[in-house]
Parts: sequence; structure tokens; C-alpha cells
Amino acid sequence: MSAARSRPVTVLVAALGGEGGGVLTNWLVAAAGRAGLPVQSTSIPGVAQRTGATTYYVEIFPEPWERLEREPIFSLTPGPGDVDLMIASEALEAGRAMENGFVSPERTTLIASTHRIYAVAEKAQLSDGRYDAHTLLATAESLARQPLLRDYRTLAEETGSVVNAVLLGAVAASGRLPFDASHLEAAIREGGVAIEANLAGFARGRAVALEAAGPATPSEPALPAPETQGHRNVLEALLSNEAGGGQNGGWDGDAGEMRRAGLAKVLDFQDREHGRLYLERLAAVRGALPEGADPAAVTALLVSLARGLANWMAYDDIIRVAELKTRLDRFDRIRGEARAGSDEPLRVTDYFRPGAEEVAAVLPPLLARPLLAWVRRRPARADRRIGLKIRTTSAPGYLLLRALARLRGLRRRGHRFQVEDAAIRRWLDQVTRAAALDADLAREVAECATLIRGYGETHDRGRERFERILERVVTPGLADGAGLAEARHAIAAARGAAEADPEGEALGHLIEARAAE
Repeated sequence: MSAARSRPVTVLVAALGGEGGGVLTNWLVAAAGRAGLPVQSTSIPGVAQRTGATTYYVEIFPEPWERLEREPIFSLTPGPGDVDLMIASEALEAGRAMENGFVSPERTTLIASTHRIYAVAEKAQLSDGRYDAHTLLATAESLARQPLLRDYRTLAEETGSVVNAVLLGAVAASGRLPFDASHLEAAIREGGVAIEANLAGFARGRAVALEAAGPATPSEPALPAPETQGHRNVLEALLSNEAGGGQNGGWDGDAGEMRRAGLAKVLDFQDREHGRLYLERLAAVRGALPEGADPAAVTALLVSLARGLANWMAYDDIIRVAELKTRLDRFDRIRGEARAGSDEPLRVTDYFRPGAEEVAAVLPPLLARPLLAWVRRRPARADRRIGLKIRTTSAPGYLLLRALARLRGLRRRGHRFQVEDAAIRRWLDQVTRAAALDADLAREVAECATLIRGYGETHDRGRERFERILERVVTPGLADGAGLAEARHAIAAARGAAEADPEGEALGHLIEARAAE
């Protein structure tokens, strides 16, 4: 058959760094070569979950060289609607491929792992910035000609392989390649790396890909369990104390679970006194609610309040970071992720870029305020940070961070602790005032705390938005006797504007418009 009568099989691979997208591509190229087929591959480097996908493009001509009258001409990049086989190592990468037009119902087999690894853009949002993975996968099932959506990462873990080998097995099962699976298995063997593990992953992916399955469901990252080791007895004692609400005090179901998780986080951050204060603050708001309030609205308020207050009272600082970096279970987790044996050396290097504000946060106010004032008078110095590389698995590095973590006992005397505590009290005062009027209104005020998160610029940006909403929207709304529905709408709209616009212009326009009314 002549080259003019056939077209190449096109394969596009989108992968995250470290997941072997390049190795998968090399296996495809090697298998095509073994089958005697013309093949070409190109790659487009990216930074994957940060700003763009790292992609690999392969074209395989379905006729062997000896039957061709002339050499086929390949393309260097894929075109929308021209991809036969789309391979995505993670659910969001499948979403990016669909958004760019590389998945079509007329032509494309989509092989995508349903697990999620959150993108930096999702984490940087002032509220919950996660993409709706359920909608993403439902779209994939309806858009692709042949959707093969499975949690391939879990299959890789079960077989001791990596996700690229399992994805290759699904590729073999799809039947879209112009050669059989034996060539792919041979390519894995010729690669010479982790042959048995990769073959096991390949076989598992091939077996599972075409199994009957219901609608694809996302596999979200597991949330860390609240740290209770070392203070479980304190937690239970505080919860049974009258300060925690007496006989539950209405803290049942979801609200009770969130309060328990929040208390565990606060205790882990500081101490028993901090935990007692957390429960007292929750009880004060709960006690302000009028009798006969809608139970569903009360539960929604208490869940939001318990979560927001715990996150704020256990804010990120360099003491907390040092403590988390040196926990033994962290090294066990890293060893497991690296698949390193117990007899193999493990080296972990952590990167830090502390600035003047991080240093001032742990200093007493008497020292912190002059330092911050000096920095603010010199804006060019405010952005200067010290780059540090500390090998946490070495004795000097570990002991240095442990010494920093031991400053936890001095945190209460630090500048930031006092600043945050004052801000929390102002926020809780507004929540309590709103709770006396309406549980739904109080929940809207409580949700404003979600704007404050992270550290550095992310924290400063959220804090500035929060303060503006509290001062310009919440306080006037509670004071001027406006209708409850109007006040709820105004606060929700302001928070939504703050979350949607990193520059803060949308919030500014909204506040100005309300002031002009």
C-alpha cells in the first residue's frame, strides 16, 4: 500500500514530571521500530501542574518500510481533532487535552488516570480552588470516542510499578496501535530498568482497561488525618469539659466531627490552653444562636466556623514548618513514595526562603515592629529573601530545624501570634453578632475566614481582602438594619469577588458600587 493511501496513527501523551511520560514514549517508539513501522516522536517541555502540560507526540505509520513507495511525512505537533490516542497520566491533564481540542468523539480513544494531583493554580486560590473532577470525568466519558478512565496510579502501586507502565498496558488493550502487545512487552524488556515490575504493571493495566465499569469517579488525594499522637487524652478531656459545650452542646454529626478535627489541629499547633480557647470561642458563637433556629442552617454554620477558626488559630509560620519537616512519619512517607528499602540511604533536602516578615513573626512585638517598619520604609528590601538548602536527613540539618520547632513554647509572645489573635477576636465578634440575627448570615461572615490562608504573598493578599470585606461590607450590613437576605447576598458577593480576582479590582469595584447606592 502506498503512503498516500494511509495516514499515521497519532498518539499524544500528557504527563507530570517524574511519572515517566518520556519513558512511555520511548517504549512506543521502540515497539513501532520492532514492528518495522516508520515512527517519529517529538516533545514539548512544560511544567505540568504549574502552568502547562509536558507533552510527547508520536506518529506511527501503519505500513512497514518495505511496502512503502516513498518515505512518509510526519508532523511535529498535534492538531485539534487529529489525535487517535490521547494518554493522560492524571485527570486534570485529560481536562487540558479536552480544552485544547485533542479529544474528539469521532476519533479519539482517551486513556486517563482518574486520580488527582492538585495544580498550583488550585492551591493558590483564596478559597477552595479545586476543579470539579466529577464534571471533568463526565465530560471525558461523553467527549471521547472510547474513554478508558481508571485509577491507573493505584493499579501501579498495587503492582509495585509506576503509572506509565500501567498506562502502556491500557494502550495495548485499546487496540488502536498498528502492532500487537508483544512488541510493547519487548520494548519494556529492552529498556532494562525494573523489567519485572513494569511488566506486571503493563499486564495489570491491559487486564483492567477493558473491564466493565460504571461511571468514572475521581480519586482525590487523601486528606491528612488530624494529628492526635501525644495529646489524645487532652483532646478527650477538653471535649468532655463544659467549656466544650457540656452534653455535646449541639455539636453532633458533621459539626461534632469538624470540631474534633479542628481541636486536634489546634492542639497539635500549640498546647492545651490554645485548645481550650478554641472550644470556648466555638461555644460562645453557638450560644448566641436564637432558639428555634433552623437545624440545617445551624449545622452549616458550626461546620464552617469550626473549620475556619481551627485553620486560623493554627496558622503557618516557620516554627510550624520546621516541626512538620522533622516528623519521623514524614520520612517514612517519603521513603515509601520513593520505594526505597529500609536498608537504602535516604537524603531529603528542604528549601526555605525566609524574609523579614517571617523572622519578625516569631520575635517579640518590641523587636518585630521596628524591623517591619524599617523594611516597609525600604520597599526594595521587602522582597529580599534568603535562599536556604537544608538537608533534613543529616544530623546538623535535622537538629537545626528541631531547635527552631522548639520555639513553639515562645510563640505566644511573638508578634504574629498577637496580631492574629486580635484579628480572630474581631472576626468572631462579627460572627457572634450575626448569629444572634440569623444562622445563615453568620455562616456567610464565618466563611470570610477562608480568604486567609497560606503564607507570604498569598496570606497577605487574602488578609487584605478579608479586612476590606469586614470593614466595608460586614460591619455596615450588621449595623444599618438591612434585611437579612440583602446582607447575606452582599457578603457572599464580596467574598466571591475576592476569590475570583487575584488583583482585588473586582472587590474594589463592588464595594465602590455599594457605597454609591
